[in-house]
Amino acid sequence: MASSLSYVEFVMEQMSPAGTITYRKMFGEYGLYCDGKYFGCVCNDRTLVKITPAGESLLPNCPRGIPYEGGGNMLLPDVEDREKLVELVKATCAALPEKKPRKKAKKE
Repeated sequence: MASSLSYVEFVMEQMSPAGTITYRKMFGEYGLYCDGKYFGCVCNDRTLVKITPAGESLLPNCPRGIPYEGGGNMLLPDVEDREKLVELVKATCAALPEKKPRKKAKKE
């Protein structure tokens, strides 16, 4: 079941104090980005965030879930708790490596 765009927009609004939140449609679901850095996804109208030591220490009892078959474990935060959600996004993104610049294609 694909996620609804209205749910994705709600989640983005909840996370907005963390930075510039954007999404990219991926395989019928949505990848979430904060200031250009991929940190999570929305799959089956569930919000999932990458697991980092910072995120785990912030929400040690946060349930986990797998976004899709074959995917890795991710945190399933309560999107209704805006304050904790924003803290989680900030902590997770700070712990993730910086985005690598794309290599320019060589012209022949």
